[in-house]
Amino acid sequence: MDSLTQLTLGAAVAVVALGKQPGSKVRVALTGAVLGTLPDLDVIIDYGDVVSNMVLHRTESHALFYQTLLSPLLAWLAALCCKQQQYYLRWLLASWLILLTHTGIDAMTVYGTQFGLPFTNTPFAVGSIFIIDPLYTLPLLIGVSWFLLSRLNRGYRANIAGLLLSSAYMLWSVLAQQHVSNIAAQNAQQQLGDYQRILVTPAPLNTLLWRIVIMTEQGYAEGFYSLLDETQQISFSLIQQDNTLKQQYATLKPVQQLQWFSRGFYALERQEDKLLLTDLRMGQQGSYAFQFVVDPLNRTAVTQLPMRRDSAVALPWLWQRMWGTPLPSPYTVVQLSH
Repeated sequence: MDSLTQLTLGAAVAVVALGKQPGSKVRVALTGAVLGTLPDLDVIIDYGDVVSNMVLHRTESHALFYQTLLSPLLAWLAALCCKQQQYYLRWLLASWLILLTHTGIDAMTVYGTQFGLPFTNTPFAVGSIFIIDPLYTLPLLIGVSWFLLSRLNRGYRANIAGLLLSSAYMLWSVLAQQHVSNIAAQNAQQQLGDYQRILVTPAPLNTLLWRIVIMTEQGYAEGFYSLLDETQQISFSLIQQDNTLKQQYATLKPVQQLQWFSRGFYALERQEDKLLLTDLRMGQQGSYAFQFVVDPLNRTAVTQLPMRRDSAVALPWLWQRMWGTPLPSPYTVVQLSH
């Protein structure tokens, strides 16, 4: 999840554990916020190339084993900072829970979180919530702010209510994803016949509109479904691909890395003497978050292309499509006839 969400969640968890103990409310919330954003500092590590930096984000710093080992030290520092050394055990529990909840909500996004290290490096990703979702973050932010600005007992209860509301919204996202997955699978079978795998993940900033990616023998298909659509018929755009390229360049390190990390939801196409390597899970056709230019002969380093940010086009489309208006994708693609 985004940094604001992580630091707010960290503050909220710290308030639950230490908010009623003597001491500065601001220090408790601020310390929890710092602990909540610590795991994401791994972004400063350079693993040698842009693809490695992507697939090795959310590794050791997000692993439950290492977080458990580190919690006693962080708890001691937190208690010292807040002048609450007598509540070290409470800070130990709070520090551990803050790190674990950070990893937990990251794992609910589609990116991939390797929380099983050092025992397994499987990138776990539920994909039921977008990396930024105001309806998850706002209850936390309101609860923590209420705690800081109001009388103790009332603010403490508001903070707990914020945590409960955010948790309920996260549960809702999983249920909504399962519902859309069933609809998407039926549509895929009817329109595409045999397919290899299917991905269902929310569009940005909401859990009403969902994006569906289906890998096929000919390439991949993309479709959108809103929970407010009047019909369960999904219009797919089919993007043709030469899948023999994946076999031809299967031994290239960047291709191997992304094939593993994306769980097969990637595209590979030739552009003159270079290859365009795309993670199909984040973004949409015409505007992907992770696209890399790869030299198959390793003469030049892998480079990452900037994401196309067409807010003037994308945001109005997102808003209307979210509420069930049957609009085509804002980017030109070939529609698959029913």
